[in-house]
This record gives sequence, C-alpha cells and structure tokens, in this order.
Amino acid sequence: MLRTSTIEQAVRAALAEDAPYGDITSETAIPVQAMGEARLVARESGVMSGIEVFAEAFDAQDRGIEVTPTIADGARFQAGQELAEVRGPVRGLLEAERVALNFTQRMCGIATMTDAFVRAVDTAYEGGNADKAVPSRRYGRARIVDTRKTTPGLRPFEKYAVVCGGGHNHRYGLSDAVMLKDNHLAALAAQGIGLADAIGHVRARVGHTIHIEVEVDRIDQIPEALRGGADTIMLDNFPLEDTARGVSMIDGAAIVEASGNMTLERVPAVAATGVDIISVGALTHSVRSVDLGLDF
Repeated sequence: MLRTSTIEQAVRAALAEDAPYGDITSETAIPVQAMGEARLVARESGVMSGIEVFAEAFDAQDRGIEVTPTIADGARFQAGQELAEVRGPVRGLLEAERVALNFTQRMCGIATMTDAFVRAVDTAYEGGNADKAVPSRRYGRARIVDTRKTTPGLRPFEKYAVVCGGGHNHRYGLSDAVMLKDNHLAALAAQGIGLADAIGHVRARVGHTIHIEVEVDRIDQIPEALRGGADTIMLDNFPLEDTARGVSMIDGAAIVEASGNMTLERVPAVAATGVDIISVGALTHSVRSVDLGLDF
C-alpha cells in the first residue's frame, strides 16, 4: 500500500516543479474569488489506480478544494465514466490539474496493462486450454509480477498500480532479497566460484529470512542452482520448450520464474508450462498512460 507520507512528499514536489513561482496564467486571468467544479472523466476504458494521489494534488494546496471520488482503486471503468468530482477555487483547480492527471493517468495505465496480462494468463487455464496447462506448483496459476524497471522516484506509485491491476510485486529494491543475476555470476566465475558455491557462499552470510533468487540463461545451469539451494530460479529468455523442461527439472524444489520479452500474445503459453511467476518489465517501463480528462 502507498503511505500517506509518500504521496504527500511526491505530490508537493511535483506541484513545486510545475509552478515554482505560482501559476501566472490563472493568477492574472482568473478572479481570486471565482469558484468552480470539475469532473474527472475517463476518455477510454481502464482500471483505476491513484485516486488518493489525484485528491492529494488538490488537498496539498490548502485552498479548501473538495474532491469526491466515485470509484475505488482496482475497479474497472468505461469510456465516459465519471471517476471523481472536484469543487473549489478555480485558481487552485487549474494549478493542480496537470499534476493530478499526470500521476493518475500513468498509474491507471500501469493498472490497465497489468490487468490485461493477468487476463491473458487466465486464458491458459480456461476452456479447451485447461487440460493442456500445467498448474503452478506454488500458486495454482502463474502470477504476473513487476520488476525494478521503474521511473526513478516513482517506484512506490508504479508498484502500487501493478497491485491495483491484479498483479504482484517482485522485490521492492536491492535491499529486499538476494538476486544473483548474470553479471553477478560472471564476476564470481572470474574468481573461480561456480553457481552452487556462490549460492552457498551467500546462504552462509545472510539471515534465515532472506530469500535467494538465481537467474539462469541455460538449462544446464538448473542442476547447479538446485544443488546450491536457490529459493527461486529465474528462467531468463528461455524458449517455450526449455521453459517446460525447466519446470519439470525443478519439480517444486524452488519457485520458478519466467522472464524476458513477455508479451500479451506469449504469456498464455508460458503460463501453461507450469511456471509460478512471470515477470514483466513492460508493466512499468513501456506503459501508455490512460486518457483521462478534468472537465469543468
């Protein structure tokens, strides 16, 4: 969940960035006593995320602006649907409008894309596909998760939006878990340390609550990852056939994550192999903002 303090800090910084010396246009064109109301309206369908952030953009000005949401985060909406009503001094409405929309449009975009990926996974287990799909040993169905490929400074908002869309979060940052990736393994190999020994080396130095994930890019690395006792094994850019073989080799001894160039078209087949997690960097690094408008 997003902390109130996180929202306030980010919104105030955004308002200061957009109007460091005030809103020249509104302050010279709009009478100070002018009051008005506006509606946040969806110009296209999507999934809501960031309604509290939207409200804070107006609340942060301390101008007595009232925001009344008509939808909750995580709910789907249709084009033309009203999502919130905003009432108060017109100058304040106009000054906060773009900041409020910038946050909410992007967060809705992430939630909407995540929802599409979750629904794509579900197709692997429905109808005529049900008999062909291998269930995830850990979760029953493969989970869609995000990555650390987020906008600097906006990670809390983007990861929250993924959850609003029905996805799950990967590690929040480098401090949360051990993740031995290709560059780590290459650096260790240069020191004569193999994969299994590297995992053992880490295991001996961290607390018992620390999760250890290992990225492999070849199927012949899986036995070493298992021997080392990895908690999660990421199959990076594996062909579909090798992904299925990897799931069979791991056989529930570790969480299986599939990663690398995931698309809506490819995800159902990847989920059907029995992987537990499908990580999708595009959820945050290639998302398109949903078109919302503030109509006076």
